[in-house]
Amino acid sequence: MADILPSIMSPRDLQQLSPEQLEQLATEMRKALCEVAATRTAHFASNLGVVELCLALHRVFDFSRDRLIWDTGHQIYPHKLITGRFSQFGTIRTRGGLMGYPNPDESPYDLFMTGHAGSSVSTALGLASGDDLCGRDGRRAVAVIGDGALPSGIVFEALNNAGFLKKRLLVILNDNRMSICPRVGALAEYLDFIRTNPWYRGIKTQATELIKGVPMVGGQMERMLVNVKDSLKATLHGGMLFEAMGVRYFGPVEGHSLPNLIRYLELVKDQEGPILLHVLTEKGHGFKPAEADPVFFHTPAPFECDDDDCIVSIKKSSSRAYTDVASSTIGSCMRHDTRVTVLTAAMCQGNKLEPVREEFPDRFFDVGICESHAVAFAAGQAKVGCRPIVDIYSTFLQRSFDQIFQEVCLQNLPVTFMLDRAGLTGPDGPTHHGAFDIGYLRLFPNMVVMAPGDEHDLEAMLPWALQHAGPVAIRYPKATVERHAGSRTPIELGKAEVLAEGADGLIIACGTLLGAALEAAARLRTEGIDVAVINARFVKPLDTELLLARIDAAPWVVTVEENALPTGFGSAVVEAINDAHATSGLAAAAVVRLGLPDRFVEHGERGELLGELGLDASGIAATCRRLAGRSPTAVGDAAPTPHHAAHTARP
Repeated sequence: MADILPSIMSPRDLQQLSPEQLEQLATEMRKALCEVAATRTAHFASNLGVVELCLALHRVFDFSRDRLIWDTGHQIYPHKLITGRFSQFGTIRTRGGLMGYPNPDESPYDLFMTGHAGSSVSTALGLASGDDLCGRDGRRAVAVIGDGALPSGIVFEALNNAGFLKKRLLVILNDNRMSICPRVGALAEYLDFIRTNPWYRGIKTQATELIKGVPMVGGQMERMLVNVKDSLKATLHGGMLFEAMGVRYFGPVEGHSLPNLIRYLELVKDQEGPILLHVLTEKGHGFKPAEADPVFFHTPAPFECDDDDCIVSIKKSSSRAYTDVASSTIGSCMRHDTRVTVLTAAMCQGNKLEPVREEFPDRFFDVGICESHAVAFAAGQAKVGCRPIVDIYSTFLQRSFDQIFQEVCLQNLPVTFMLDRAGLTGPDGPTHHGAFDIGYLRLFPNMVVMAPGDEHDLEAMLPWALQHAGPVAIRYPKATVERHAGSRTPIELGKAEVLAEGADGLIIACGTLLGAALEAAARLRTEGIDVAVINARFVKPLDTELLLARIDAAPWVVTVEENALPTGFGSAVVEAINDAHATSGLAAAAVVRLGLPDRFVEHGERGELLGELGLDASGIAATCRRLAGRSPTAVGDAAPTPHHAAHTARP
């Protein structure tokens, strides 16, 4: 039973706690994290690792005035617990409940909705600069960034600028030797060198203990020791990386000792100029199973454990997901073609590429959280004859927009993009929904954009893409696989397939909402409404020959996609109709586009969200029924509200 945590209404309440009570509060916070992780999939190990850091920051700073940015935002849970949201904490990552990332709508202590890594130093520097310009003297800006996010290019852009501007900025480097998986790269090796340097760690510990024993002058002497020690260290190392950029480096500091953390934060709190405090933490700290396997416990399936923190059971799903199909198909293609490589950006586990990494270590490249680099790197490989697969979540691939344009499409290079988590990602919410990839990919000349309707399509599309002479993108959702029965046509460039016939209307499905479209058509058929269903397969190039002929013969048309409606698949269809009308006078008909509305969609289970947006079988059937002139109330399906669909009257 929590004794202290329920009484924490704001970080100000921490000031009244004794050191012993702070330690008890840390224990209670970890208990609250365990209770949530036992009931639903949630970010777990990363939050366990920052409990003491969170408490120390809020004890030393006043973030009702000062500024705090957490990077990446999935380590926000302890912060939420002590900023007035404990009573709601059980709702986290559920529809209508707390978001699993920072959310300014929830609390003034959340300044940005941060779900992607690397931007914290830039935004914190902007906050510091803006406060200075607005005359808000004395405020401090703090960015907490993990070592996995540190190699992101934008971080070094920000540090370079910070070293020049000399603003008061504190960067906390939360070094737990992990991203989601173990971190990679030369910078990781550099941090490990600092972490494990025995001479430096030994002299720091001994000297600090000596100075602390000196009465009255201990604090001043310790501050002097920190400055002397870091100057000596910079000399011995030939110039610290961060110091060379104009950012003063302090640390490394033990990150699970509250007194130690508080002491160091007090030391650097009022120092001028940009400072980086290197804090050593352990991902999963305080929960033995997570300490032993921080990769699995990053976002574990719900579990039960006994009083000794021993796992009793894990509620794993036995369902096969599209990510599983993609991973196994990648492995198969690599076995058959030695030119094929695979690149990911710190998402080996999320993309389920561990078997590929183990079987093909020489052709597997995890570049860290550096999506722009991953795409340009792949372009280089393609230029010399490789067939690289860039396997990145849809929402993260956005970060490499310019490299897709310049290094891949402009050069017409055979790079294949596997866009995992395209569409709604469920409880991760708007920072992670893959809502925009169709729009930002179909813009580019030479790019082929594909959307498998089911498992069969995904298995066939990747081998086809690897034989194509230019860039190809394949988008698929975070969802359980479906496989639709019947004879299927082979994959051909720009060719759709008809899966159901009907003269009363037409549904054109883009991607894995094909199953919902087929189910809607089956329901309508029992009501005497015969609707044809087309599996589009290709967003670009469209199968205009088939689609326009079918559209011309249909009384009404519904396009269905799990993507933002502006610039999406439905827009591409309407553009094709307009172009055809300009030259051939295509007859008029009603075209309704179903997809994600022009707003950021909240978090919730994917099925819940699809239902609310009119993108499940009931919603699609209701739209078709309305177009056919049938009453929706007669069969119990409510038509989607206006912001869920866009209606286009064909000229």
